[in-house]
Amino acid sequence: MEHDHLIAMLNRLKLTAIRDQLDSLIDEAARRELTIREALSLFCEREIGRKDERRIEMSVGLARFPFVRDLDGFDFAAQPSIDKKQIRELTAGRFIANAEVVLLLGPPGVGKTHLAVAIGRQAILAGYTVLFVPAPTLVAQLAKAHSEGRLEDRLTHFGKPKLLIVDELGYLPFEPNAAHLFFQLVSRRYERGSMLITSNRSIGEWGTVSRRSHDASSFDRFVRRACVLNSAICRVERVICQGIPLASW
Repeated sequence: MEHDHLIAMLNRLKLTAIRDQLDSLIDEAARRELTIREALSLFCEREIGRKDERRIEMSVGLARFPFVRDLDGFDFAAQPSIDKKQIRELTAGRFIANAEVVLLLGPPGVGKTHLAVAIGRQAILAGYTVLFVPAPTLVAQLAKAHSEGRLEDRLTHFGKPKLLIVDELGYLPFEPNAAHLFFQLVSRRYERGSMLITSNRSIGEWGTVSRRSHDASSFDRFVRRACVLNSAICRVERVICQGIPLASW
């Protein structure tokens, strides 16, 4: 009866890891001759570990990464111009905390998407919410929502994650209306959420930006925010740009 009552209380508190491992945890505490305080600490560590695993698993699923990648699997030897230390500084997540924009620019095949996914996964481990979306999919969803009168819902959806990863912006030309919708999102996220954008082109080649004055303002803020980063990140941008100077953006 005492055991059943304890299980019921653990269920009510949603301490499922302690519940599932109760007997083994009690045995381990006795075997190690832990004090009550030490045993309680052991139990809490197991519970936190289980909750962290589930949070990470759920967050990775919600992020919608196209594949599983990490920095350990990136071949830095094949891309000697990319500074491994600088990339690892990005995984520390300071640019996310500061709601900054990071641009990974370079030709196809250099591993931009791999790095973006790896940085996104590290952000999840650090407790940030992340969403990965290919640029054509993003623009198509915004355009569809606009035509159906649901644009505000989509802007809210893409505005929620602390880090929004937009992959391969620039592969397709932006029509003026699409550019307008994209920069509405940029404006929504400005100084509220971070963005990591990969592209095979410099900003100047991304296509037509709508001539609406507020779109031009959003574009200016976007570029300025992307450039006004700490020196380490700017050096990363210059490396990823494969020689394209920042001034040419």
